Amino acid sequence: MKNKTSSTRAPIVPKDRARAMAIRIHATGGPETMKLEEVDVAPPAAGEVTIEQKAVGLNFIDIYFRTGLYPNPMPSGLGFEGAGVVEAVGEGVEHVAAGDRVAYGQGPLGAYATRRTMPALQVVRLPDDVSFEVGAAMMLKGLTVQYLFRQTYRLQGDETILFHAAAGGVGLIACQWAKALGVRLIGTVSSPEKAALAKAHGAWETIDYSHEDIAKRVGELTDGAKVPVVYDGVGKDTWEASLDSLQPRGLMVSYGNASGAVTGVNLGILAAKGSLFVTRPTLGTHVATRAKLEAATAELFEMVASGRIRFDIERTYPLADVGRAHEDLAARKTTGSMVLLP
Repeated sequence: MKNKTSSTRAPIVPKDRARAMAIRIHATGGPETMKLEEVDVAPPAAGEVTIEQKAVGLNFIDIYFRTGLYPNPMPSGLGFEGAGVVEAVGEGVEHVAAGDRVAYGQGPLGAYATRRTMPALQVVRLPDDVSFEVGAAMMLKGLTVQYLFRQTYRLQGDETILFHAAAGGVGLIACQWAKALGVRLIGTVSSPEKAALAKAHGAWETIDYSHEDIAKRVGELTDGAKVPVVYDGVGKDTWEASLDSLQPRGLMVSYGNASGAVTGVNLGILAAKGSLFVTRPTLGTHVATRAKLEAATAELFEMVASGRIRFDIERTYPLADVGRAHEDLAARKTTGSMVLLP
């Protein structure tokens, strides 16, 4: 997989503000709060880059910001993940140039747009053989699995782990990455079809939480040993089952809230269930510097280039149809990745 070499020509910085179409919310709430509006796009200041967007990734965290679970000043844009072509760069930006294909996966909010100006620190060049759609789908979800598996709890191989929502966008990447590492991933799913999909992507075993007791089944699959780590992006609905699936001194990695936030946690339960550890990590703190972002991205790109991870774009939606996209995502009607096309 090859990266396009950045141009050596001088930065192109437009003097006037450009215009773009963008999804904006003026109050938190349901999908109807998202409006397609014409907005100004400021020229890039020092350390910034303006991108003509070709594809935008959809993620469950977008719903958290739309509903207000994660507070944000209003009015606000939405979306953290996208890919496109650099239109202009500000002073001091050297790692990308006008004309480069790029992608990003950690905001700031505002990816749901045809054009945007954002910090160049968070933008990486997209390899030539990766489409914009895959580029938009891979960064946030792929880097999430990278930090979960390689930083938060560094898997060495030969472990057995529990990963919730194994047939979702992050889950299918996790299934593949775990298999590549020689890790036995037990994935929770909601249907036989999703179980088959997770296994096709590398899951060792699956648990259908619609009719199976998760912790009991984990015990059966591990001959009573349970697992050293649980990766839980679901939240309150799986909190107790996750804790009950851990070995003594095991680590609970709570990285998302698809079913709602975990609240009112009594720390005493960690002692009662075996001196457990709990962490609530985020991508931003794991790729907080340019060097860390480049290292994590390089590992992700290498996994894709080697064929050990592939990205399935299950559905694409026009930017104007973002309401239906959010409804499908919230209803868990989807598997794999979803992309908006500006």
